[in-house]
Amino acid sequence: DVGGTISYWQTMNLVNMPEINLTLVNISEDKNLESNVTCIIGDARNLHQFPDKKFDVVFSNSVIEHVANYQDQYLIANEIRRLGNLYFVQTPNYYFPIEPHFVFPCFQFLPLSIRTALLRNFNLGWFKKIKDRELARKEIESIKLLTRVQLAKLFPDGNIIDEKLFGLTKSFLI
Repeated sequence: DVGGTISYWQTMNLVNMPEINLTLVNISEDKNLESNVTCIIGDARNLHQFPDKKFDVVFSNSVIEHVANYQDQYLIANEIRRLGNLYFVQTPNYYFPIEPHFVFPCFQFLPLSIRTALLRNFNLGWFKKIKDRELARKEIESIKLLTRVQLAKLFPDGNIIDEKLFGLTKSFLI
């Protein structure tokens, strides 16, 4: 699991099952109390410590949009493809009318200055307001939603499935 947490797998009831071994790679430590889970601090852009096709499945749920730029997303996608015999990646659709992190209509289409002003003055979605202009801007810029075309370029061998909400593509599964 690239960027995942133990709590996710606990919710899925896949911990402490001897026939399943989970490896979680994240930028910060996740306390592991589960017998079948290994937690590793690592950078998803470069997982050189693992050989090619090391894992049956590489899983990454709503992580790839949290890296600073498309080049980093490209590096993560290459590592996911390199490491897994199969992979499952989920990411929100750039064109969905409600931005999923800030839970604000068309937030991703607004100029950066307006998005920054909004976050400086209001709690938005998962974020408490951030008074400091520079910190608010950095938080906003840390999320880069992907389009279908961009995702297809990152995973050229993948099959993109639309995840719909009210008939609109909310996110992509690949």
